Amino acid sequence: MADVLTAELERLKERVRRVALEFGLDFFEVIFEVVDYDEMNMVAAYDGFPVRYPHWRWGMEYEKLSKTHTYGLQRIYELVINNDPSYAYLLSSNTMTDHKLVMAHVYAHSDFFKNNAFFAHTNRKMLDEMLHHAERIRAYMERYGVEVVEEFIDWCLSIDNLIDYHNPPDLRRRRGDEGESGRRRGPVKFRAKEYMERFINPPELLKEQRRELDEETRRRIKFPPHPERDVMLFLMEHAPLADWQRSVLSMIREEAYYFVPQMMTKIMNEGWATYWHSKMMTEALLEPQELIDYAERHSGTVSAMPGQINPYRIGLELYRYIEERWNKGQFGKEWEECDTYKKRREWDLKLGLGRQKIFEVRRIYNDITFIDEFLTEEFAQQQRLFIYGWDPASRRFVIMDRDPTKVKKLLLTALTNCGQPYIYLEDANYQNRSELYLVHRHFGFDLKVDRAFDTLKNLFKIWTRPVHLETILNGKKVILSFDGRNATHKVVGEEQTEQVGQENE
Repeated sequence: MADVLTAELERLKERVRRVALEFGLDFFEVIFEVVDYDEMNMVAAYDGFPVRYPHWRWGMEYEKLSKTHTYGLQRIYELVINNDPSYAYLLSSNTMTDHKLVMAHVYAHSDFFKNNAFFAHTNRKMLDEMLHHAERIRAYMERYGVEVVEEFIDWCLSIDNLIDYHNPPDLRRRRGDEGESGRRRGPVKFRAKEYMERFINPPELLKEQRRELDEETRRRIKFPPHPERDVMLFLMEHAPLADWQRSVLSMIREEAYYFVPQMMTKIMNEGWATYWHSKMMTEALLEPQELIDYAERHSGTVSAMPGQINPYRIGLELYRYIEERWNKGQFGKEWEECDTYKKRREWDLKLGLGRQKIFEVRRIYNDITFIDEFLTEEFAQQQRLFIYGWDPASRRFVIMDRDPTKVKKLLLTALTNCGQPYIYLEDANYQNRSELYLVHRHFGFDLKVDRAFDTLKNLFKIWTRPVHLETILNGKKVILSFDGRNATHKVVGEEQTEQVGQENE
């Protein structure tokens, strides 16, 4: 079990906390606990929480983390939870220099959790909520059987990315009396004084219009009336589920939404924590004899590999770049219109607005807006951001393209919808047969067909009726379907349907 801090670590914690406050950070109270590497792997397998509902995937994740640690492929130095108070874990085998760095890093994370707008709607007592979820699911397992409940959790986890990443659960959209076309769902009626009412709005005409509108509505009625991004919510409300299943689906959905802001701000969050641990260590906390150890840890954190994006490095360098630009006044109309390389390079209005600007950025941006606005061509060139690809001849990754615009576009595409496929429910009464029809909005990346069919099979188990998914594969519009027994693949516009799998009876 986790240990409380020693007196030495308590003193260190207070020192780091004081320095963080002096640098202007505003964070939740942070509770640190010391764990060994095995306990750290267990907590990491639970996504940072000490308790989660029982399920086989936690054991699988623990085994993976343990093996990567044993073989020296990965080491977890810290974990921190978005909670009030925040909980963080220190690895017992860390040196005091490591503990100091980790504490500085954690306080910056807590500042980000507390102040970034995209975390405003998260449950700040999620540690307690996770415990409640675990207790409820254990109760269901005792009542209905471990295998039955665990299998249903498997189905739910396979669709926990079918949520609306940009619409938190407590901000449900309100639907008015008008359809998507904007046409009113009633007869056209003009204002008239009482004695002119019969002449301007003849009752017979209004009755005829109402009849025609009712027939039109029946012809084009759609369920749901609007494309539904939050497929999990739709299933909760409309699928033929038992009460305990609806409860489990609700819990899985709630936990999925809790992690969304962290997915939306991975680069910013890690960059912010790295920026501040670097600033605090080098300007206030580091002792001369600790320099080499710190440099080794920090360089390992921000190292870059060809073909991979290190969020710690990109985030850190972008914050530094923004701070430098706003300190020198390299923004605004005059700066944008300057096309002289020498003048732009020497531009320095000595405004000193950099620190204020990065705190503003930390508050209101997410990764997509952060990259879109501040990753300029100059920054991409400075950081040597290129597009890499595998070269079979040399058997290594090589630079395929140096165009900064393409680099930025590729990065933004990868970040769109938190890196998840954009899928929405188009029709839950497809062909008037209570079948689900989903549409994948294609952004240049094809779905993995085997995973798509696995998801369709689990959707069928929840909905109990055939399910269909419209997508694009190899440039052709196709419909993938599963009816409970057969998995089929049909190219739109072609009569032939290919059967690609069959469930065992």
